[in-house]
Amino acid sequence: MSLSQCQVHILPSPRCFFDEAVHVKVHGLSPHQKVELKSMVSDDKGVVFKASALYTADAQGLVDLFRSPSLAGSYTGVEPMGLFWAMEAQTPHSKLVKKDVNVPMLVDIKVFSTEGQEKVLGSVTNERAFLGEGVRRTPVRGERIRGTLFSPPGPGSFPGVLDLPPMSKGISEVRACLLANKGFVVLTVALFGEDQPSNVKHLDLEYFEEAVEFLRRRPEVCGPGIGVLSLSKSGDLALSMATHLPGITAVTSINACNSNVRWPLHYKGAVISPPLLPDISKITLTPSGLLNCRDAMPSEGNEASKIPIERSNSKFLFVAAEDDCNWNSCLFVQKATARLMRHSKNNFQVVTYTNAGHYLEVPYMPHCPSGFHAAMGKVVVFGGEAKGHHEAQLDLWRRVQEFFRKHLKDSQNTALKSML
Repeated sequence: MSLSQCQVHILPSPRCFFDEAVHVKVHGLSPHQKVELKSMVSDDKGVVFKASALYTADAQGLVDLFRSPSLAGSYTGVEPMGLFWAMEAQTPHSKLVKKDVNVPMLVDIKVFSTEGQEKVLGSVTNERAFLGEGVRRTPVRGERIRGTLFSPPGPGSFPGVLDLPPMSKGISEVRACLLANKGFVVLTVALFGEDQPSNVKHLDLEYFEEAVEFLRRRPEVCGPGIGVLSLSKSGDLALSMATHLPGITAVTSINACNSNVRWPLHYKGAVISPPLLPDISKITLTPSGLLNCRDAMPSEGNEASKIPIERSNSKFLFVAAEDDCNWNSCLFVQKATARLMRHSKNNFQVVTYTNAGHYLEVPYMPHCPSGFHAAMGKVVVFGGEAKGHHEAQLDLWRRVQEFFRKHLKDSQNTALKSML
């Protein structure tokens, strides 16, 4: 079969947003022909991610990923987006990195013959964009804060969300700009400002207070309150912000702790929360020699580090992955909600995910089962398995938008049309 006879189609268009599903079809094969489909993408650090699956064409010579089951490979069964969510890093312990959201990620999909020598029968490229048409990206350099503001087209008004990344040394823009595509004004800030995590001695709540006030003052933000979207270490910071700062209406805390962890938290020159530190003796080794820190962070003791979230009138969405190996997220959610209920508070909802790991992010972001942990200084396991993690990310993305729309005053600008 010649290359021209086999056609690979991506519907409705080969161009889409990163968080959107596409429909992959392969036409022009022989009836019941066996083929292997392979996907590949390189991230902004040059790390290659790949997935593959074995398919059999139907009687008309068609492989339709919405109907055709994968028989083997990175996944099995009918998985329309398996070539995307099942991609694995070819460099061990790597997480997909996207620094420049102005440039789409290009996912190459190729069809190979399984008979004799490997031969490319057809190919197509899916251009997966991040920044929607008309969405404004503005670098922010305040007195303290360092971040990026994403604003939907038009004057607004739009609900405002502060996006806090997990513990890292820079600004993470992927989740923020994809959320801005949905009609939110989103400010994402570097968790440590200009500092590196290894140099940090304490955190100042004034840094995050400036970010909140910056967002609330924006003319395109409807207000009066804003939302905070957080993950991992930034989750306890979000809880502390909602407890001690005004103007926060809704908080999404993903795989976080109910105590202030790692660094003392200062406000107006005083320590308002001492740090909860890990018990190193509780860290275990996996059979492959990686660290498992799930039980290292104690849930009892050090009462002063526990965040008094009962003082907050914000609404909370607590999210926990049952296979989070960074720490016991489900237990920490139980502790946080029990504290609220002891104070007759019902301003929260909880969602848990089976078979998901620590880094719950946007749809179709490849699962990161292990990686370098900045606090530990070593490679650790993050838990989860690819399919369960994918399903959790898909469901969570919908829930986050619904939660913020419900609890932040929305405008008529609900979601942007496709930019392409």
